[in-house]
Amino acid sequence: MLQFDRPVSIFGVPTDVGAGRRGASMGPEGLRVAGLVEALLARGIDVVDRGDLKGPKNPWQGPDAGYRHLDEVVAWNRAVLEASSAELAQGRVPVMLGGDHCLAIGSIAAVANHCRATGKTLRVLWLDAHTDFNTSQITPSGNVHGMPVACLCGIGPDALTSLGGHVPSTEVAQFRQIGIRSVDPDEKRLVKAHGLDIYDMRYIDEVGMRRVVEQALSGLDDDTHLHVSFDVDVLDPTIAPGTGTPVPGGINYREAQLVMEMIADTGRLGSLDIVEVNTALDHGNTTAELAVDLVESLFGKSTLMRD
Repeated sequence: MLQFDRPVSIFGVPTDVGAGRRGASMGPEGLRVAGLVEALLARGIDVVDRGDLKGPKNPWQGPDAGYRHLDEVVAWNRAVLEASSAELAQGRVPVMLGGDHCLAIGSIAAVANHCRATGKTLRVLWLDAHTDFNTSQITPSGNVHGMPVACLCGIGPDALTSLGGHVPSTEVAQFRQIGIRSVDPDEKRLVKAHGLDIYDMRYIDEVGMRRVVEQALSGLDDDTHLHVSFDVDVLDPTIAPGTGTPVPGGINYREAQLVMEMIADTGRLGSLDIVEVNTALDHGNTTAELAVDLVESLFGKSTLMRD
């Protein structure tokens, strides 16, 4: 297990503007209360908490042309893009505390720009119950937290697909999705047409998590920047109830620990999203506490000293 030796910057994005249920806006504080900063400091990591970004309130309106709250989603993602870009430019590892998963548009657009500027190869590990590859034409809800991967890959409104100044921000081939178990009917056809690399729960059951993670991380080298986008709904709701779109049959505690430990073993983690912690729906603060436990493993905590 490698000691994580790069400086880390944490910032919160307290909004649920892209979600269908209120409460993810409280996620950043829930993660802080659960001791995220203290846990990383205890590991000897240089970590600073930049506080929370500012943005518009959630107007809580219905869809307009297939999107809910598009202007507000753009504003929040622009703030995330700027914050992440600033940390990356200083050689720091940005850790975004969401908020809902629409915010990954800004965080990953920043990382993609950074990789283009530095000649790095981007790999995105998307840990989620959902593929988030919806569009305004096929979405049943208009919630933009179901669209970030599509937007990053150039499918969506210009205000989001061009957020980072490069269209598309990313290529489908840069994504690996683990834990998928809820995909809308038309979305299934879209992800198949675009060839998204998906390790769904059936595949995880068939081959085991170790093989899944080995496949998802294959080909990483010294020139790879690994971005992990961790939606807590990837976890089974029996262990992580505090999220807005829970889906039965998620990954269990040991599987989640293995994912994080194997990522840590690569030494390639360059940026992180922790999203969709909804303390309003939680039992105590157990989901945020579990997320902190897993993030500790992502940053190098292990049971034994391993070679």
